[in-house]
Amino acid sequence: MAVKLRLTRIGSKKNPIYRVVAADSRAPRDGRFLEIVGRYNPQTDPSTIELDETKVKDWLGKGAQPTEAVAKLIKISGIEK
Repeated sequence: MAVKLRLTRIGSKKNPIYRVVAADSRAPRDGRFLEIVGRYNPQTDPSTIELDETKVKDWLGKGAQPTEAVAKLIKISGIEK
């Protein structure tokens, strides 16, 4: 089972808000996930990025691969791998 750290959309129509989740790579975008590790709201100025550093480091340590978008959020929030 390949685990990815990726975004899942929870916002309503024309109101995108995302959760950062650890999910099986075969699961659909808004489907099953293993754990919520943060939130991302691109509509605020500046964008709101809330990541649980311990959970992110734990999943990265277990071999989870972040998507490009999540890797950028991790870099912006200053979490070292």
